[in-house]
Amino acid sequence: MKRTFDIVIALAGLAVGWPVLLALALAVRLTSPGPAIHWSRRVGRDNRLFAMPKFRSMRTDTPDVATHLLEDPGRWITPLGRFLRRSSLDELPQLWSVLVGDMSLVGPRPALFNQDDLVRLRTEAGVHRLRPGVTGWAQVNGRDELPIPQKVKLDAEYLDRMSFAFDLAIIVATARTALTGRGVSH
Repeated sequence: MKRTFDIVIALAGLAVGWPVLLALALAVRLTSPGPAIHWSRRVGRDNRLFAMPKFRSMRTDTPDVATHLLEDPGRWITPLGRFLRRSSLDELPQLWSVLVGDMSLVGPRPALFNQDDLVRLRTEAGVHRLRPGVTGWAQVNGRDELPIPQKVKLDAEYLDRMSFAFDLAIIVATARTALTGRGVSH
């Protein structure tokens, strides 16, 4: 049921949202040099790597590390990038990843390919077996503000509590969080 729900919502989101996706892609291209979409190497289900699309919110010469590891992250963010991140609109292209099966609407956020500490802790907790999500329990409970062990604890809690009703509650909480920009530090 989860996979069917993911496909239906991703298809509907892409079908209805294509004008917004197109407008955002044009805005990214017009406000900074480089492609509209950044394909980020991420760790997926069973620790397999996949390419995850996001609207580009950083300069093209930004080091390929988690934002919190950058010295002065603000200098790498594009003029439109801060808005895209606060509103979570940079995540909309991930509907494609949901559609092709690399991601789910709800699950632990996919780690960057070089976040070895996060991948190790998730593997120890069994969370690596889950398909990563566009949103997740950790995202609605702090996002960037959470230290890695706390994120993994919340991801493990999601694994234990996983259900369609819990996913719906997380989606509703995500909408609230995206509207307020709560928990986004960069």
